[in-house]
Amino acid sequence: MQYQVEKDEKFMQLAMTEAQKASNIGEVPIGAVIVKDNEVIASAYNLRETEQRSIAHAELLAIDEACRKVGSWRLTDCTLYVTLEPCAMCSGAIVLSRVERVVYGAFDPKGGCAGTLMNLLEDPRFNHQAAVTPGVCEEECGTMLSAFFRDLRRKRKEEKQRSSIIENQKET
Repeated sequence: MQYQVEKDEKFMQLAMTEAQKASNIGEVPIGAVIVKDNEVIASAYNLRETEQRSIAHAELLAIDEACRKVGSWRLTDCTLYVTLEPCAMCSGAIVLSRVERVVYGAFDPKGGCAGTLMNLLEDPRFNHQAAVTPGVCEEECGTMLSAFFRDLRRKRKEEKQRSSIIENQKET
């Protein structure tokens, strides 16, 4: 059991490295890696703003890369590590691609579909279920997201204040 915890933490650290790449370019810091036979076969980070595509979530980008690597849409015997609990769209893709297991860091109280709002991944009504391990490196993943949004709110407030000052100067 301890070996599994250490392995999960090791791969979650790699997902957090991907999330940091997203943060560095102004994207919400969500990262994902897919592992097969203890080897990373795909990694990705959120690119929704950069690509202006609603489907450019880290999980979907990683699933797409992994499918190309294994030469199949079936990702059996694969584990997906992601820094934030998957949303409905990503959970659907995980089920449809037959990912065996999902390990996530932070819970998503507004959109989480791997146990928070609902659990699409383990729903027996689907023809495939993925085992879920929540909360791995939860504090680090959550802190990264909280810091990003705190900084974003601060920047928006500063921009609004600058705009207000410029507008007032134009009026005088």
